[in-house]
Amino acid sequence: MTNIEELQAVIQRVHGADAFYLESVRVKEKLWGKTVWEGVVEVFVLVGHKNAHRIYAWTNHPKNRNNLGRHVTVLHRHPIKSARAAVRSVIAREFANANTDNHFRRRRDSYSTRKEPPTA
Repeated sequence: MTNIEELQAVIQRVHGADAFYLESVRVKEKLWGKTVWEGVVEVFVLVGHKNAHRIYAWTNHPKNRNNLGRHVTVLHRHPIKSARAAVRSVIAREFANANTDNHFRRRRDSYSTRKEPPTA
């Protein structure tokens, strides 16, 4: 199964619509001068989806080769109007989730590492 076919199967399973390959778009996203994401976004035309006529999809390959890649799909809906915007939206969501997780982890740790007052 090719990467395109794999992404089409994921789109069908997740979104319940048929996806027809349109084009591949190379995206390189930088933040503060560092590349935070680089890869190819596959663009598909959606048939049978009630909210979008296009979808962007790619596979994130983990640094750990023992893990499988993660498929990402983003519907072409406001404000997502391009492959670059789709990538940016996922980066922003992952950044927000990481910050939320860290915030709760810090709060939990501060409660669990409280020192008992010294006894006389």
